[in-house]
Amino acid sequence: MFFSRGNRTVITCRKLLQSVDDGDTNRIGMACSKVDIVIYQGQVPPLPSGIPAYRVQIMNMCASDCNIANIRLHCGWFSSARLINPRVFRRLGYDDCLVNDGQALGPGKTISFEYANTYRYPLSVSSVVCS
Repeated sequence: MFFSRGNRTVITCRKLLQSVDDGDTNRIGMACSKVDIVIYQGQVPPLPSGIPAYRVQIMNMCASDCNIANIRLHCGWFSSARLINPRVFRRLGYDDCLVNDGQALGPGKTISFEYANTYRYPLSVSSVVCS
């Protein structure tokens, strides 16, 4: 890659590492897995009361024609001062949250919601069902 800044040129090289295919990575024509679900969180303006707020986007990044259902997240004791549609996201129990009411999220699709709490919850995929 070449980057120019004024009269300086910066050249960066990136080495691509080959990984061992353990069957859990997505390849076109292969089954999906939980690594195909990507979660982004970002801060949004706080509530009028001053409580910090966050926007969560959950995306199906599957490269092939796969629908991913029953997406479950590690979410601790997730709670929000802002009401969240339970069909979009809800906590079932400690460290167990369900996305999209268990319904499939198609390839390239995103579901999002906003929550408010004094701190950001770490969210990660615990399990999915490929359909």
